[in-house]
Amino acid sequence: MHLRNIEFFCDVVAFRSFSKAADSHHVSQSTVSQAIHLIEKNLNTKLIDRSKRPMELTKAGEIYFKGCKETLANYKLTESRVRECEGALSGDIRVTAIYSAGLLQMETTAKSLEDQYPLTSVQINYLHPDEVYESIKNDEADFGIVSFPREGGDYRSIPWQEQEMILAIHPEHRLAGYSSPLPLTELNQERFIAFTPELPIRKRIDRWLKDAKVQVNIAHEFDNVENIKRDVEIGAGIAIIPLPTVRKELETDTIRILHFDSQNLIRPLGIVCKRHKKLSQAAEKFVELLRGPPKANV
Repeated sequence: MHLRNIEFFCDVVAFRSFSKAADSHHVSQSTVSQAIHLIEKNLNTKLIDRSKRPMELTKAGEIYFKGCKETLANYKLTESRVRECEGALSGDIRVTAIYSAGLLQMETTAKSLEDQYPLTSVQINYLHPDEVYESIKNDEADFGIVSFPREGGDYRSIPWQEQEMILAIHPEHRLAGYSSPLPLTELNQERFIAFTPELPIRKRIDRWLKDAKVQVNIAHEFDNVENIKRDVEIGAGIAIIPLPTVRKELETDTIRILHFDSQNLIRPLGIVCKRHKKLSQAAEKFVELLRGPPKANV
């Protein structure tokens, strides 16, 4: 079976989508569908149950997927080692990240790596935090980028950034004329736009408010910062979010910000990977470029 068809199959499973797998390879969806059909025809069995939403692997598909992942990993590792003998950095780098993890910096760094080392390629997928960890666990990503990274266990974390948390408000909010720094106590009984309860950033914000003996009135909850910003822009409430995420809104003056009087309100971003898994040289180079030298927040 052609190796490219195996790659198509593994990516369809990883993305749970024919269209996303096609996009990642810059081919049409029909090309990927035909490749999967050819594999199933040669094996004389169905690998994917397309009647389920999202699609699911059949029992045969699970066996085939596990074997194909190992085959691809071994092939790419061997290929990279051979090229490295000649001094050429090469290999595919798969990264998963939370939605607010410095999109511009990530994409710019990926392009820089690919320009310097044409035999490398970087694929970045943006996911919910739990899905980032799951992708690392299942070897669907070389590493992930999350906020408030987990300590210990199956994962190790490499520090990346520490982002200041600020108060985002509508330009006509009562606090718009307040001069920073702002004590957390000023937020008492305010209408508040929050992250959803399961997210690490929400748990940390709740702890900060509790420690300051501040109670807010939760108006809405969202699992991503973009929806939170939109709610702030229409005056639905205030929010505590990372400073780098409001760059565009500050330029257009659709959101005003206030800095807090505490220096402890920080969101750490970490590069997370499996504790006992060694990154490829290409992945290590990408991490090196991503971490330094120090840059302005984006």
